[in-house]
Amino acid sequence: MDAGAAGGGVEYRRVPHGLSAFLNFGMNPLGKLFSAWLSLIVLCGLISPAMSQAVDAGSSSSQASNAPLKPYLGPSFTGVDTTTLDNKVMAGYQGWFNAEGDGAGLGWTHWSRNKSERFGPGNVTVDLWPDVSEYDEEELYETGFHFDDGSTARVFSSHNRKTVVRHFEWMKDYGIDGVFVQRFANGLKDKAKRHHKDVVLSHAREGANRNGRTYAVMYDLSGLPTGGTKVVKGDWKLLREKMRITEDPAYLHHKGKPVVTVWGIGFMDAGKPRKYTLAECKKLVEFLKEDGCTVMLGVPTGWRMLDRDCMPDPMMHEIIQMADIVSPWTPGRYRDLKGVTRHGETYWAPDNQWCDERELDYLPVIFPGFSWHNLKGAELAAIPRLKGQFLWSQMAAAKRAGSSMIYIAMFDEVDEGTAIFKCSNTPPLGDGTRFLDYEGLPSDFYLQLAGHAGKLLRGEIPLRDQIPESVKNY
Repeated sequence: MDAGAAGGGVEYRRVPHGLSAFLNFGMNPLGKLFSAWLSLIVLCGLISPAMSQAVDAGSSSSQASNAPLKPYLGPSFTGVDTTTLDNKVMAGYQGWFNAEGDGAGLGWTHWSRNKSERFGPGNVTVDLWPDVSEYDEEELYETGFHFDDGSTARVFSSHNRKTVVRHFEWMKDYGIDGVFVQRFANGLKDKAKRHHKDVVLSHAREGANRNGRTYAVMYDLSGLPTGGTKVVKGDWKLLREKMRITEDPAYLHHKGKPVVTVWGIGFMDAGKPRKYTLAECKKLVEFLKEDGCTVMLGVPTGWRMLDRDCMPDPMMHEIIQMADIVSPWTPGRYRDLKGVTRHGETYWAPDNQWCDERELDYLPVIFPGFSWHNLKGAELAAIPRLKGQFLWSQMAAAKRAGSSMIYIAMFDEVDEGTAIFKCSNTPPLGDGTRFLDYEGLPSDFYLQLAGHAGKLLRGEIPLRDQIPESVKNY
């Protein structure tokens, strides 16, 4: 392992903001001359290599969208405790939405079935419509949908810095501690997709620092071929070497080490194991542990008994006990309030006990509801939200089962109808296209509910199955 990947080597220090602005020449001749002079004095030993790296990062700030893999030089404000996952409510942040004209060159990715054609009637894959009433003009992109009054419906792009930072402002406003930024490994070899992922991660880093939130990288292995996990090792090295990501003050640590998640180990899809093997997953976990990380694993619901959606292979337990945090996936595993109660008693409580006995932490996943009508043609609102009661019942059941941390899936997932960010009760119309709404609740209702989940974890409000009265539903 080289020094950069292991977090060693030269120490990174921030350049004062005034100096950073002074050095922001971009690629003009004066900037090139200064860079040459800087390199010369580094060779002469007059300043440290660390200072040189910081200056170089500052001089490239005007090209941040073109070179996002740089150390963060902006302001960082103290907020949540970034040294622990205990008593935290974290959400998943997909950040995978693109729009024509956003600069990513990825068309309408994750809004439409055919990303090269305009997002509109007959070309849609989302079930919720975002409430964009607070977004600025430069954050909005026109679609082929229209409202009752004839006005054009618009959406956001995750490629837009201002939008991602805005989402972190909402997290601060409503008391959500932070997010796991999703990083789908199967797209890392595609130049345009990878650049978008890098840009979103950079925006999320800035949003977390500016708003006193925390964040961590979550690698999703879904779709990888046999041997495909190698790409994760190379990417993680790059993030540590180029972004110095684990040295960032907002990056989540737990038990004294930076947290990194590997999601998708041991799943059975339609009764068949995935192409990447448990043996290579084990090597990946070994690599991350040797690199000084606290490793979280996203595993199937049936991981403990090696049944249901889990591979019946004892190596699963071997891999899990190498890690530090276990997080079983639950969306779709129960569908109503009785199912929530049953799941808490049958899975979360004994799962917690199993982990306690082996000195592992346990992070249950809860979700507000589920729908992928426009994506898969399934029933709209297949798992109803019940005006927030479905999500809150899971929160209460997880707390009752002994959980001290929670993962909400997801912050921004409008594709599968699991989003908790601000969504509209008046989606647009379009040739029979049907969308969900928030059942007449305020667009920020689920953000409020997530914030109250944190209060429940910390013992600031009593454990009750009913939604707290302090959550405003009007």
